[in-house]
Amino acid sequence: MADTGASDNSKASTPALEDQGEWEPFRCCRLDCSATCINYALVVDGQVVRVKTDDRFEDTEEMPQQRGCVRGQARIKTVYGADRLKYPMKRKNWEPGGGKKELRGRDEWVRISWDEALDIVASEIQRIIDKYGVGSIYRAGMYTNPVLASVGGSYASAGGNSLGGWVYPARCMTGFPNLNSYYGDYLYNDRLSWVKSKLIVLWGNNPSWSCHGYPNKILVDAKRNGAKIIGINPFCNDTISSIGDQWIPIRPGTDTAMLLTCAYVMITNDLQDQDFLDRCTIGFDADHMPEGADPKDNFKDYVLGTYDGVPKTPEWAYNICGVDPQVITDFAKEIATTKPAALITCSAATRIFRGEQFAQAFFTVGWMTGNVGKDGAMVSDNSQKLFGNGGLPLMTPGANGKPVVLDPISEVFNYYNGVAPENGLWGIPIQGRWDAVLNGEYMDGKWGMKKVDIQMIWDIGRGNKLQTDPGLPKGIEAFRKVEFVVSADCWFTLTAQYADVVLPEVMQWEYPDNFSPTSNRETLTYCSKVIEPLFETKDDCFINVELAKRLGIDPAAIELSEEEMFCNQLAGAGIMKEDGTDYETMFTITKEDWAELGQPDREPQTGRVEWQQFKKDGIYQLPRQEGDNYGYIALEDFVRDPEANPVATESGKLEIYCQSLSYAVDCFGSYHVDPIAKYVAPEEGYETTFSDFEKRVPGKYPLLMNSPHYPHHNAAQFASNVWLREAWSAPIYMNPLDAEARGLKSEDVVRCYNDRGAVLRQVKLTPRVMPGNVLLPDGQWSEIDPETGIDVGGNPNMLTSTAYNGADVQPWNSINVEIEKWDGDYTPDHVRPLVTDGLTEE
Repeated sequence: MADTGASDNSKASTPALEDQGEWEPFRCCRLDCSATCINYALVVDGQVVRVKTDDRFEDTEEMPQQRGCVRGQARIKTVYGADRLKYPMKRKNWEPGGGKKELRGRDEWVRISWDEALDIVASEIQRIIDKYGVGSIYRAGMYTNPVLASVGGSYASAGGNSLGGWVYPARCMTGFPNLNSYYGDYLYNDRLSWVKSKLIVLWGNNPSWSCHGYPNKILVDAKRNGAKIIGINPFCNDTISSIGDQWIPIRPGTDTAMLLTCAYVMITNDLQDQDFLDRCTIGFDADHMPEGADPKDNFKDYVLGTYDGVPKTPEWAYNICGVDPQVITDFAKEIATTKPAALITCSAATRIFRGEQFAQAFFTVGWMTGNVGKDGAMVSDNSQKLFGNGGLPLMTPGANGKPVVLDPISEVFNYYNGVAPENGLWGIPIQGRWDAVLNGEYMDGKWGMKKVDIQMIWDIGRGNKLQTDPGLPKGIEAFRKVEFVVSADCWFTLTAQYADVVLPEVMQWEYPDNFSPTSNRETLTYCSKVIEPLFETKDDCFINVELAKRLGIDPAAIELSEEEMFCNQLAGAGIMKEDGTDYETMFTITKEDWAELGQPDREPQTGRVEWQQFKKDGIYQLPRQEGDNYGYIALEDFVRDPEANPVATESGKLEIYCQSLSYAVDCFGSYHVDPIAKYVAPEEGYETTFSDFEKRVPGKYPLLMNSPHYPHHNAAQFASNVWLREAWSAPIYMNPLDAEARGLKSEDVVRCYNDRGAVLRQVKLTPRVMPGNVLLPDGQWSEIDPETGIDVGGNPNMLTSTAYNGADVQPWNSINVEIEKWDGDYTPDHVRPLVTDGLTEE
């Protein structure tokens, strides 16, 4: 190396850290991401001292590196964060029956042993069931707990959280289950097909914030190959501003109106793909209606206003969505005439009141373009999780072998399949959960109100539902009403703060070896046990087994050790054959390997990948190339021959007129959705910002709040990470015109409020936000001032609604609010201590 005259720090006298420790692979544990990227932790003397991401080989199109984003890289600060739960604790003023329940959330804490904590939890489960009967326990998470299921069951949520209004339209209109990655059905193509698109429409998407790395690479690859990218969003987000060619600003919750006008422009200009509509869909026009339906109820005549007298013209839409009529007209013509095109949206656009109607309209207008079943062409919700890489996973872990214990009161998986309930909902709607606790009843869909007596809330498994679900003020009331609350988590979350007993759980680095969920179809990632569990943390398996013993349940009937489950997954892992037809054994595992894994009685096996190499790398990535047998084009066989390859709808075709969807939403009892896409003003949205919409008289709450995912965190994950808090301040984003009308300037502290609650944040002014709209990022950890009741942490769920909404859709993205300057005390996040009151280093 040439002498530059600079000091050479590489010749330090102490050995390099790499020489002192080992790099251990770990995946980012963040949910709803596209790649589950691989990272590596340098462990020296049992402690992580450095983190890096994928550097195994040169980054190429065939083998793109799976580089972790800043959130995964900041994991070290989360594992060693001040807010880690270290020991079992109980609330100082708790006693059986609740004690001073009003002190939940502001009581002192007492450190206790695991035995005492588990004794309390088990005895409270039994006491409450004996006193109030089976059905008196509510579990905050979605998944069945085998302990609760074994003692008679528990109530859980019937609905879908962040999936919004997509669940039933996706299943009923297309025949595809909504949770793509779990069921193996995908409405979008794989990444090598995306680069063939000439036009990509991102309706509500922002992977630059939601998913960071890999999705953006796919979009950049498509753009480099000539694709035009149009973003439709109330916010010119980082994805649009960095790689988009056009931003179309639109008011939250009004997208359906614009879509209906797009259909109007296509029909009146004869631009729809009539051949595709005739062959592959039902319900577009009077000649293609399902048997028994009134021909007058077809979609075409509704758009033209044939029977209701209201043609859905560009001027009609403009008065609702705020998009210039010429912009709508030009956009409609562009999507109708560009082939191939990818029309992509996400569940965020349906997290509104009447969210199903957007999904109906999006599918319908997309199908009118005929961009289905072809290379580079698709019409889909990508769910951000597998952005741009649809198709069956090319590698998959085997079944873990854990005993299946069904909950006799609430099994919610039919909901996620989009199957209409038959005799009642599968649980308490998320939108009605707090009212159910407070009032002793909930709306069981069309079957009417159902009595319930919830006296215990179970939040084991890092659910933190008090923080992340709508209606936080009402949730706090519910937590203070019941006789017992138990929470198990890694951090001192808001839910943990309002519990009676808190159990400290291990984090991902502290688990035994484990596989990731299959998120990127081209990779299988693995996380080694990076470090030993810190403090007194334990895993879910330990908690369940110990509670089972205390309740007289055979632990072997409900649980399997983490080590045993991992070895089952390892042995049963499959990799797609080179001809793309089926899976074959993935791993070669020797007798010595099994002995090292503590399973000496298992038989050795031969596969395509050496287990020892996979263990070292933490990932196996299947090389891709154009023309290989791993490609995927959604609905390709169906479009080629719909009769021979029907989809799993009632008609076997894509259903523009979908009676099963209408019936399914009716079952939830909130409102009626017609079988075709129509615009009905939402119960809370643009129209309700006015006291008189026709005369445009401003109402009490004239702004619409949207709660997007944020670079700092996802939902509440990573929100307490000090490094990330310093990097992103999570302000309220606001248009300068709205700020000027309220006498605000950037960095002012503002109070955002409605009748439900209030939050404080600093405001950031930007023309990238459409006037009349404000953005309050989700996931901020609440810090509620006991004197004022204001959330200085800035959690938007202080403001969100718990009103029943369609098929249990959570309306986070069209909430009526007002904003005013705050002149009181306020400390910004990056200098405010974490909420760790009562946690000690004993």
